[in-house]
Amino acid sequence: MKPELPPGEDAHGDRQFATTLQRGLQVLACFSAAAPILTNKEIAERTGLPRPTVSRLTYTLTLLGYLQHHPHIGKYGKYELGNAVLSLAHPLLANIAVRQVARLPMKELADHAHGWVSLGIRERLNMVYIETARSTRSRSVRPDIGQTFPIVVSAMGRAHLAALPVREREELINQLQVKTPDLWATYADRVEQGLQDYIERGFCVGRGDYDPNTHTVAVPLRRPGTNQVMVFNCAVRVDDLAPGALDNDLGPRLAQMVRAIESALDME
Repeated sequence: MKPELPPGEDAHGDRQFATTLQRGLQVLACFSAAAPILTNKEIAERTGLPRPTVSRLTYTLTLLGYLQHHPHIGKYGKYELGNAVLSLAHPLLANIAVRQVARLPMKELADHAHGWVSLGIRERLNMVYIETARSTRSRSVRPDIGQTFPIVVSAMGRAHLAALPVREREELINQLQVKTPDLWATYADRVEQGLQDYIERGFCVGRGDYDPNTHTVAVPLRRPGTNQVMVFNCAVRVDDLAPGALDNDLGPRLAQMVRAIESALDME
């Protein structure tokens, strides 16, 4: 999938817009857990950029440490993200106070649920984990910081939508409809149900949306005076989930946990 500009950003007609920087960031955005190592040809296909342009960008990003080149893999070598990328993420994560406040209650809920509890934020049309806690009894699935997934395909993403003011929500839904029409057609009904669930119960539910063997509840956190919505979810493998636990136990517990974190943050 070709990396998109962040919503509201358009290079057309903007003399202040740095196109070369945009292209370099597009190159970095091509890499993922599913595609950690790429050739220049693969990067060109994902970005839509000419291969000579990609070659210059990957050369420069390698010199700066944002990419690592493996010349002996394949015919022309391959690239993966370099250590310098970590230095960009650390200041952001270190200054999100909710991560420090939330770690203990997240672990306690994960142990109670025999699953995992994660904190995520929106990144363009995806949600990305910025903190996660796992029960020692959770099996096979190992969510981690930096993991991303489409907004509409998860209870976390739908909880994010539910927390937005009406106008912001409508704008984001319009982007989802235009830029990911197939996903929207598949999950539109679940988005509507998620919005209703949040109104009625204070949490959104996902039953096998992203993984058919995993059920999830999600609750947003939005502090007064900020524009950023953060979302907590609690996920459990179906085999470890007691009947009715998602709606009657884990959903209310997660909502209570988020309200307690909000109170703790307000006291700082």
